[in-house]
Amino acid sequence: MASPTDTAKVLDTSVIVDGRIKELIAANFMPSNFVLPEFVLNELQRIADSADPKKRARGRRGLEILEQIKEVTPRLAIIDKDFPELRDVDNKLIALTKEIGGELVTNDYNLQKVAQVHNVRVLNINELANMLKPSVYVGETLPIFVAKEGKEQHQGVGYLEDGTMVVVEDGRGHIGNEIEVQVASILQTPAGRMIFARRMDSTESGSHPRVAGGGASRRGPRTRSGAPGNAFSALASNGA
Repeated sequence: MASPTDTAKVLDTSVIVDGRIKELIAANFMPSNFVLPEFVLNELQRIADSADPKKRARGRRGLEILEQIKEVTPRLAIIDKDFPELRDVDNKLIALTKEIGGELVTNDYNLQKVAQVHNVRVLNINELANMLKPSVYVGETLPIFVAKEGKEQHQGVGYLEDGTMVVVEDGRGHIGNEIEVQVASILQTPAGRMIFARRMDSTESGSHPRVAGGGASRRGPRTRSGAPGNAFSALASNGA
């Protein structure tokens, strides 16, 4: 049970819809008091009532996650505090968190950066997930199931068990097969990691992987076949 003096953690819309916060609370990795602003609840309800089916599904998922959070902890309080002079929910979140001296919990990278400018402490679940990913280093060899073609000619793409995308130089001809690769470089982005590798049977020829454009994959975790991974690896996904 959290102490009444514990710093309150303010939940934003993105981290509720994401759902991993519920697992962290249930596992007691975040033994704190949690605050749900009324304006965030209203935003979820508006999204759930949207005519857009994708938005509607996100809103309904968020409301379901909230019910599940209430079941796993008695430490969630809804605060009916608004800032009518601020129209944007992100600005309201920053103002509320600053006023109560709390910490903002989010998955929104842009909100995180703006909040930090206002000297508001932010806990980004995606950053936590990235920290929990197994270490991979340049020069390491590993087996990769090549699931699809890459953006550049001759490239193939596979995934680590935690969902991290691996771009394999000269891997296009091996789609549907597992091959040994050597890590050539690692690109770290706000969204997660992207690994560039070359086939082990081509390393002696001195070929170098060409870095494709774009950021890290936002897919969930993949197994060798490209199907979703298990629940444990899911914590380290969603940003990779």
